Amino acid sequence: MSIRLPFLNKITKRTSKNELSTENLPDHVAIIMDGNGRWAKKRGLPRAAGHKEGMKTIKKVVRKAVELNLETLTLYAFSTENWKRPKSEVEYIMKLPSQFLDTYLDELVENDVQVRTIGDFSALPEHTQQAVQTSIDRTAKNNGLILNFALNYGSRNEMVDVMKEIAQDINDNKLTIDNIDEESIRKRLYTCHLKDPDLLIRTSGEIRLSNFLLWQVAYSEFYFTEVLWPDFDEVEFEKSLIEYQNRKRRYGGI
Repeated sequence: MSIRLPFLNKITKRTSKNELSTENLPDHVAIIMDGNGRWAKKRGLPRAAGHKEGMKTIKKVVRKAVELNLETLTLYAFSTENWKRPKSEVEYIMKLPSQFLDTYLDELVENDVQVRTIGDFSALPEHTQQAVQTSIDRTAKNNGLILNFALNYGSRNEMVDVMKEIAQDINDNKLTIDNIDEESIRKRLYTCHLKDPDLLIRTSGEIRLSNFLLWQVAYSEFYFTEVLWPDFDEVEFEKSLIEYQNRKRRYGGI
């Protein structure tokens, strides 16, 4: 069940389609994967069980993205704020990349998927860094879907890093204040080599961005669903893409 914001209802009703078209697909889909803990709690299971089940959902969504020839899929895997969670939960989450890639990396390679990351990679535990770096190295020459994991990522941190870099360039006489524009900011973002997301999905019924790609989603379409991430399968993913296709993007125009 998707949550329709009032200002989107008019557009959705006017362009009602129920089948996914291979045309007008988003190039870049970003997903806030929310609801693992609640999924586990509803079943009387530890939160770790929800995170483990959520890994299965990642595989399903990635396979569908490959099937549809999407260009980029960015997944919000761990935020800079997630360090506030219980230590045992954080330690478990940090083991997930290794578990995920141990069982799935060969398939990613076979399907021409290229793994990338954004965020403060250096602050992650060494075993997490090694697992992720191995996948980056093994898929570096692939030319298909870019599977971009946001790990230890926070959009405000990203913007602070951009401002520091600009300030340093001004100090080094590489840039003047008059030269600062949107492009000078964009090319310093962690996502500078990617298109901005066309569609942002958030699962579990929460309607907020949670410090995710704040600059990049300025003109993205938003899709909020009450479905918890472990239950967000290929069918639910298609629903979000159909909703995207039923909207008309104006970028401030008429």
